[in-house]
Amino acid sequence: MAVAVCIETPHRFARRTVAVGTAIPKGTIMAASTPNTVAACSADNDIFGGICWMEKSDTTSTTEITVALDGVWAILCSAGAITIGQDVVISGANLITVYATLDGEKGYTVGKAMEGGAGSTTIKVRVHCLI
Repeated sequence: MAVAVCIETPHRFARRTVAVGTAIPKGTIMAASTPNTVAACSADNDIFGGICWMEKSDTTSTTEITVALDGVWAILCSAGAITIGQDVVISGANLITVYATLDGEKGYTVGKAMEGGAGSTTIKVRVHCLI
């Protein structure tokens, strides 16, 4: 599982609740749920909850992590082409794809592509988490 790699340091961060006993690598794209809880993203239509800023071990009893809410990140594309300037959304575990109708209204949008790419390539994305 490839994780997002920070290219430009974020300026906005948030503390989120996570499950005990779960390992989360730094750079994992997080899916949001309520209340103020995140987990590693796993599927299309996950609501974007930020990118894990610190590694969490599965052997600690920690129930909070810091997530980055902006910045520029190198993120792996899933199948399909993404062109520069397009909005991107979560499409699987640490994967992004092109924004579809109503994704923005539902909170799925990860950010905007800063370069083009297609399946299994890594592109730069200007991340913008709204929650």
